[in-house]
Amino acid sequence: MNILGISCFYHDSAAALVRDGVIIAAAQEERFTRKKHDFGFPHHAIQYCLEESQIHAADLDIIAFYDKPFIKFERILETYLAYAPRGIRSYLMAMPLWLKQKLWIPDLIRNELDYDGRIIFPEHHESHAASAFFPSPFQQAAFLTMDGVGEWTTTSFGVGVDNKIFIDAELHFPHSLGLLYSAFTYYIGFKVNSGEYKVMGLAPYGEPKYVRTILDHLIDLKQDGSFKLNMEYFNYAAGLTMTNKKFDRLFGGPPRKPESLISQKEMDLARSVQEVAEEIMLRSARHVHRETRQKYLCLAGGVALNCVANGRILREGPFEDIWIQPAAGDAGGALGAALYAWHQVEDKPRRADGINDSQSASLLGPAFTNQDIAKFLDENAIPYSRFNETEIIEKTAALLAAEKVIGWFQGRMEFGPRALGSRSIIGDARSPNMQSRMNMKIKYRESFRPFAPSVLQERVSDYFDLDRSSPYMLLVANVKKEKQRRMTDVQKDLWGIEKLHVVRSDIPAVTHVDYSARIQTVTKEKNGRYYALIKKFEDITGCPVIINTSFNVRGEPIVCTPDDAYRCFMRTEMDYLVMGDFILDKKKQPQLLQDDDRRRQYELD
Repeated sequence: MNILGISCFYHDSAAALVRDGVIIAAAQEERFTRKKHDFGFPHHAIQYCLEESQIHAADLDIIAFYDKPFIKFERILETYLAYAPRGIRSYLMAMPLWLKQKLWIPDLIRNELDYDGRIIFPEHHESHAASAFFPSPFQQAAFLTMDGVGEWTTTSFGVGVDNKIFIDAELHFPHSLGLLYSAFTYYIGFKVNSGEYKVMGLAPYGEPKYVRTILDHLIDLKQDGSFKLNMEYFNYAAGLTMTNKKFDRLFGGPPRKPESLISQKEMDLARSVQEVAEEIMLRSARHVHRETRQKYLCLAGGVALNCVANGRILREGPFEDIWIQPAAGDAGGALGAALYAWHQVEDKPRRADGINDSQSASLLGPAFTNQDIAKFLDENAIPYSRFNETEIIEKTAALLAAEKVIGWFQGRMEFGPRALGSRSIIGDARSPNMQSRMNMKIKYRESFRPFAPSVLQERVSDYFDLDRSSPYMLLVANVKKEKQRRMTDVQKDLWGIEKLHVVRSDIPAVTHVDYSARIQTVTKEKNGRYYALIKKFEDITGCPVIINTSFNVRGEPIVCTPDDAYRCFMRTEMDYLVMGDFILDKKKQPQLLQDDDRRRQYELD
């Protein structure tokens, strides 16, 4: 049985194909269109999934769409009516797209795919819950889903047992942790549905000065993690902005203008909302445990990408272990919808072994053979050197040890927002200058943004306060005390962004200012060549940790094809590009950065 899952029309459109319960393929539309967070109908992602599965749309048994459009439309209409006449501009902007396209999903799917089979519509948070539990390694577990909003639901929890999920309780719009966090993302001057992770990265530079203000004025938080927002301060229910003038007065001025200087105020705001979010997630997790009495917890929804909070739930929460869907946001809804159709609707059995998930390391996107790569390089007269498997590993590890920055393009592309060693930019974690260099000259992004470490699974506890795997870069833990470096009295008195340049550990390039790191553990079984590379780097340097950041520049999605990778390589100051068995040296490349490429980069910035 072939089941196609689809998510679209909000942000991060995606498609996923499940065959007889096995995840065959999954990808976000943005990777093909090169339009970041592309929300349109996922034509390209669907076509990839069908091609990877070697079938046509006529061979599909079920198509599962990730939410119920009519209920979502009902919520939008009721909200506008509740706030009328305020919100008329937002209403007039939203209605044409709904009336033309979003309400007619079944017709759209049938027409676009020439498909006349069965279509089902799980609720949004059912799709999230299915994506959290069904691929997890647990046969039975609690789940907690938190995001901006689905149809009406913003938070849900329940239990997954064998091949079924049961939602026990929900919070409803407009009371949403995701939207609270996005409101601060907007106020701090970052883009909503894109810049939330910047807020998380900025938080350690600040002080929690506004926590009391948030709890006293913006949110009525209960001990069980449930809450109500004071909507007098927010504009997202029916307006074109997230916050309003009353919010501005509470925090002493208007939102920061995007791209303007980040002040200590923004750092303190980021720290404050991050601490409130962590408290809500911790209280919620503890309540879920009290209610369900389960040993394990599965997480999904966009809020589950807050890896700092996830780390605290693992360390401080009552659960023995947690599993987080690597595509926790709306993209993962496509996968959840497909799995929901297989298990919940078709009542097909499910067997978990308690150790391994069924996500295939989330390497579910397109792959390109050496033949594909050679054809691209030769047709474009691009200089390269070709090596065998052993030589590729040895030479790349030596380049890393020499502090070269490398674009690493291998195997199947990752599904979800994180690069996990297939479409990555990698570097030497021991270098004190590497974070600033990679941020400013390779990624073209804010200097405060931290980089993640990839570490051999068997060595993770030698470098970090973590005693288990973190394959999807969704847990934050501190660098081990033995690897930290003591700060001088002068360094301890540094404030805000001044903290950035202090060398804090033996792996300073991946150590955040609070000594934390967003960890990816790597195994030979799941990560193959990437594991071999880090192992060889350890043989050379004694260090089993390298920098791993996504292979893209600011404003662009992660690269998908050899052409995408080469363009990104040439537009940045990366030193080498390693694609399959080929190594490209920047110094030997022709000058291909044409004026239109320069203009495009300026537009993205």
